[in-house]
Amino acid sequence: MIKPSYDYCWTVARHATRDAPAPATSVVPVSKSRSTELGLMVLAWIITTSLYILASLGAQGHMPPRLWSFLSVIVFLSLAMHVAIRRYAPQASQILLPVATLLNGIGYVEIARWNSTHAAYQAVWFALGAVALVITLKVVRHVRDLDRYRYLTLVGAIFLLLLPLVPHFGETVNGARLWVKAGPLSFQPVELAKILLAFFFASYFAANRELLSTPTMRIGQRLIVPPSKLLPILFAWGFAIAVLGAENDVGFAILLFALFLMLLWVTTGLKTYVLLGFGLFAGGGFLAERLFSQVHLRISYWLDPWHYMNSGGLQLAYGWFSLAAGGVTGTGLGLGQSGTVPFISSDMIFAAVGEELGILGIIVVLCLFALFVGEGFRIAQRAHSDFVRLAATALTATVGIQAFVIMAGVLRLLPFTGITLPFMAYGGSSLLANYVIVALLLRISDENATEPRGGEIRTVDLS
Repeated sequence: MIKPSYDYCWTVARHATRDAPAPATSVVPVSKSRSTELGLMVLAWIITTSLYILASLGAQGHMPPRLWSFLSVIVFLSLAMHVAIRRYAPQASQILLPVATLLNGIGYVEIARWNSTHAAYQAVWFALGAVALVITLKVVRHVRDLDRYRYLTLVGAIFLLLLPLVPHFGETVNGARLWVKAGPLSFQPVELAKILLAFFFASYFAANRELLSTPTMRIGQRLIVPPSKLLPILFAWGFAIAVLGAENDVGFAILLFALFLMLLWVTTGLKTYVLLGFGLFAGGGFLAERLFSQVHLRISYWLDPWHYMNSGGLQLAYGWFSLAAGGVTGTGLGLGQSGTVPFISSDMIFAAVGEELGILGIIVVLCLFALFVGEGFRIAQRAHSDFVRLAATALTATVGIQAFVIMAGVLRLLPFTGITLPFMAYGGSSLLANYVIVALLLRISDENATEPRGGEIRTVDLS
C-alpha cells in the first residue's frame, strides 16, 4: 500500500477545513530503482574493455599496460553519472546514458589505437562531460522554465558564433575559423551555440505555432500562409550562409538549416515549408559553391577525390581505402592501417571503425545512434507542452543530424564537412556539449514520468 506524503495530506486537510472540495490530485509513485540502466552500463563496460584489450593485443601483441586505470576511470565516471541521475532524475530514460557510454567507449578505443596523446585529452574531456551532466541535472530542475529566456539564449548563441571571428582570439584550423584559443585551452564555441539555438527555435515555434500554420491569405480560390510569416525561414537560410561565409564552416551551416527546417515542419506539418526549404538550400549551395572557395574545393573533392590525391582529396580517398580493406567483418582491432588517413582520430574516426570492425561494426554504430535518436523522439512525444516537446526534438535532432552529416561525408553520400561524430570522435567541446544534451533529455524524460497532464501533482518515494 502506498503511503501518502505529509505534503499531500496537509493539502487535502487544508481544503477540507475551508469547506471546499479538495483539488484533483495525482499521486505518482516515484521509484529510484534504475537496475536496467546499471545493467546496460555494465554491458557497455564489458564491451569497451574487451575492445580495448583486443586492440592492444592486435597492435602490440600484449595486454594494455594501463588496463586497470582505463577500466577504473570508465567505471568511476559512469557510476558517478548513474548516481546523479538516480538522485536528480530517478524516473528518466534508462537507455540514453548506456548508449552514449558505449559510443564513447568505442570511439575512445580507436582514438587510443592511433594517438595516445589525443586519448589522454579525450579522457579528461570525458571527465568534464560527466561533471557537466551532473551540474546540468542539478541546476535545470524544469526545462519548461527555459522558455522564459528565449531571446537571452539567442543572444548567447550569436555571441558564441561570432567569438571565433574576434582578432587574436579565434584561430583557423583546416580552413575553418571555428576555434577559440585561451592560453593552452582551445575549444569550439559552436558546439554550445547549437544547444542555445535549439532552445531558441523551440521557444519561437511554440509561441508562433498558430501564425505559422494557419493559412489566412487568399489567392484565387486557395488560402495560403502569408509570405510575411515565411521570414523566419528566410532568416535561417541567410544566417546559415553568413556563418558559412564568415567562418568557412560547411558542416554547421548544414546542421543549423536542417535543424530549423525540421522544427518548422514538426510545428506546422506543412509540406510547403519543406519544399521551400529544400529550394533555398539548393540555391544557397549553388551560390556558396560559386562565391566561397572552401565550399568549391569540398564539392570538388567530393565529386572526384582521386583527381585531388595530392591535395585535399587524399583524406577522402584514403578513408575509402580503409573502408574497402575492412570489408564485412573488418581487419580486426589493432590490425588496420588507418594511421595513414589524415585526422583519423577526429574527422575520420568512422573510417577507422569501418576498417577494423568492418560493415558489421558500422551497422552496430548506426544502430546505437538510431537507438539514441529513437529514444530522444519518444521522450519528445511524451512531453507535456509544445516548448518542451520541440526542445527535446531539437536536441535529439542535433545529435542525429550531426552524426548523419559526418558519416554520410565519409561514405561520400554528401560533401565531407569535418564536423565531429557525436560521442566518438576526438573533440573536447563536442563531447562536453553532447553530455549536456544527454542531461537535458534525461531531465525532460523525468518530468514526463513525474508530472502527468492535468491536476495537482504529488509524488511518493517508494525507495
